[in-house]
Amino acid sequence: MSTLSTHVLDAVRGAPAAGIAVGLYRGARLLDSGITDADGRIGALGGILAPDAYRLVFDTGAYFAERGVETFYPEVAVEFIVGAERHYHVPLLLSPFAYSTYRGS
Repeated sequence: MSTLSTHVLDAVRGAPAAGIAVGLYRGARLLDSGITDADGRIGALGGILAPDAYRLVFDTGAYFAERGVETFYPEVAVEFIVGAERHYHVPLLLSPFAYSTYRGS
């Protein structure tokens, strides 16, 4: 069984992206949701996760709209597989017209 955290960085501002709504899905079912804190982090989503495929959906459109910034991506969905590891961390590097993610630690 595993745990999950995430972190969003606004690459244009060079700062954490606070206030982004994030949903955790398993298939079509919403398991949990949260809002990134002042450091752009959500420390725990979904409680204890069983091995399976999951998806994080970041509401990037609302984040940029609040700042008066046009964006090409109204949301970012990151699909990933949870296996036997104890903890998974999924960071998102974000700008209005690009994003990148990786498996963090």
